[in-house]
Amino acid sequence: MNHLILSLVIAAPFVWACGATIPPPTQRMADAQSAARSARELGANSIPAAQLSLKLAQTQISQAERAMTDGDNERADTLLIRAQADAELALAQTRERVAKVDTQEAVADSAEQKATNVGQGAVK
Repeated sequence: MNHLILSLVIAAPFVWACGATIPPPTQRMADAQSAARSARELGANSIPAAQLSLKLAQTQISQAERAMTDGDNERADTLLIRAQADAELALAQTRERVAKVDTQEAVADSAEQKATNVGQGAVK
C-alpha cells in the first residue's frame, strides 16, 4: 500500500505536466474579436472612455495572438478573457452614451412639442 501511494506521489507531477497542455483558445479569440468589432461599429472610437477600453482589448488580443504563436495557450487564454471583458466594457460605455444622447433628444422634442401645444392653445 505504501509503495502505491509513493508511486502516485512521484508520478503525479509527470502525469500533470503531460496532460496540462491547453488547446489554442480559438473560440475565446473569436468572442473577444467579435466584442471589439461590435464596440467599434457602435462608435466606441468617438467616446473617450470607450475608446480606452477598446484600445486595451485590442492590445490584449494582439498579445494573445503572439502568445498562441509562441505556444503559450494558457497565457493567451488569460489575455483573451481580459480582452473580451474590456471589449464588452467599451460596448457598454458606448451604449450608455448613445442612450444619454437619445434621452436628451427625446426631452428636447417633448419640450418643443409642449411649446407648440401651448402656442396653439391646446394646453393651458
